[in-house]
Amino acid sequence: MLESQEMRKVYCDTMIALAKEDPRIVDVEADLTGAHGMKPFKAAYPDRSFNVGIAEANMVGVAAGLSACGKIPFVHSFATFASRRCFDQIAISVCYAGLNVKIVGSDPGVGAELNGGTHMALEDMGIMRTLPGMTVFEPTDSVQLRKALPAIVEHEGPVYIRLFRRQAENVFDDGYEFDLGKADLLRDGSDVTLIASGVCVANALQAAETLAQEGVSARVLNIHTIKPIDADAVIKAASETGALVTAENHNVIGGLGSAVAEVLAEQRPTPLERVGVKDHFGQVGKAPYLMGVFGITAADIAKAARKAIARK
Repeated sequence: MLESQEMRKVYCDTMIALAKEDPRIVDVEADLTGAHGMKPFKAAYPDRSFNVGIAEANMVGVAAGLSACGKIPFVHSFATFASRRCFDQIAISVCYAGLNVKIVGSDPGVGAELNGGTHMALEDMGIMRTLPGMTVFEPTDSVQLRKALPAIVEHEGPVYIRLFRRQAENVFDDGYEFDLGKADLLRDGSDVTLIASGVCVANALQAAETLAQEGVSARVLNIHTIKPIDADAVIKAASETGALVTAENHNVIGGLGSAVAEVLAEQRPTPLERVGVKDHFGQVGKAPYLMGVFGITAADIAKAARKAIARK
């Protein structure tokens, strides 16, 4: 079921609350304050909100300077611009310098919808995973986002947050406890493990229900921290279920599927099927349509699970 609030509203409300307790938190924008729902933050903390204009590389440089002065800057842009456009500045000014900058890339993958292929980040996790010291996090719903942000503020070092701006499918309840870097077991199972992130988590849960009707017991793991990945959870799932499927709103190259494959290849070779965008650029369309075009629906995940099981 869709949540009643957009992710960006929950994000802004949580950031306002965190900023009240921590004067180090500042907001840096590339002329997308309204798009990211951060106007209330700017109203609450006008002296801690900075709009550098449509100059994302400069935005990262400004954030690096603020961090060097003891602040905790959160920088915001569409995921394409927050990753591809300013990669060198993130690599050198933030990661190489060891600075505490949080980068929020919004509208990843199908979230870009009608903005089309030029604005559709399908490689941003792969880009950010290559950077030493970078933590890569993708929230599933607003509950997880709200629980995660305090931990991200406390974490010393750069973090890339892959943020779906609009309403997400509700997965977690208010009793959920977040642990940065640790996977969430959403459903136990013995025949196959479905490992998903972001908007694909709800699809994985739906796929598990479909498989259950066929007599297949599917475990579902939410790996929200793609780097550093919870290798222990992956190895445990591989050992106990013997087959895995990854599902992500991202290119199959470089993201969650690649991270899981790396763990398996080095520590526990196991049949793995990767569900994601098959190495091509995005296109214009609404999210449900794009999920079908890209092959990341619940039906696609269930199909991949049957294939993985057959390879045991």
